[in-house]
Amino acid sequence: MTGHPSGRLAGEVRIIGGRWRRSRLPVGDVPGLRPTPDRVRETLFNWLGQDLSGCRCIDAFAGSGALGFEAASRGAAEVVLIERAAPLLRALHANAQRLGAQTVRIVAGDALHALAALPTGVWDGVFLDPPFDDARHGGERLYAAALGAAARLLRAGGWVYLEAPRAWSDADLQALGWRLHRHLRAGAVHAHLLQRADNAAP
Repeated sequence: MTGHPSGRLAGEVRIIGGRWRRSRLPVGDVPGLRPTPDRVRETLFNWLGQDLSGCRCIDAFAGSGALGFEAASRGAAEVVLIERAAPLLRALHANAQRLGAQTVRIVAGDALHALAALPTGVWDGVFLDPPFDDARHGGERLYAAALGAAARLLRAGGWVYLEAPRAWSDADLQALGWRLHRHLRAGAVHAHLLQRADNAAP
């Protein structure tokens, strides 16, 4: 998850599974940065299955890149990391180089604009973890816009991971054309695994 630019690099996250298991990723010291907790990532990739070989994924508010690098570590064929904050972009490039992450592509810029420029109907999964402060200030509009963009990008049967400061109800999701497949609460974090309402279960 991303935040707002500052200038320093501090802290780290750990890749949980796959070929880079236990690798530590230095991350930017950015106000609002809130990497997805280890417990939540572990649960998410249990939901998805440990092997993502051949999958094409997007980490739309990459921040530390923990979700995207985790997917690449587990065999994803292509992972796009989208981030706007300069110190986080530097850390993402450095970590990708250090890991030799040939399947990872880093895109600088606003997540919604970058999503609009990607090819549609070919992606297996999209990680949506906007900054909670941005989400609060923008109300539900940021989430609705991100979910709309993700819907255009996914292939049939694709999934979206949504991380939010509140639980999204079935009614909320159905109004946007989604259904809830899994949900987890861990402290202030609500993790949702979603599919398009007209798709088969993952």
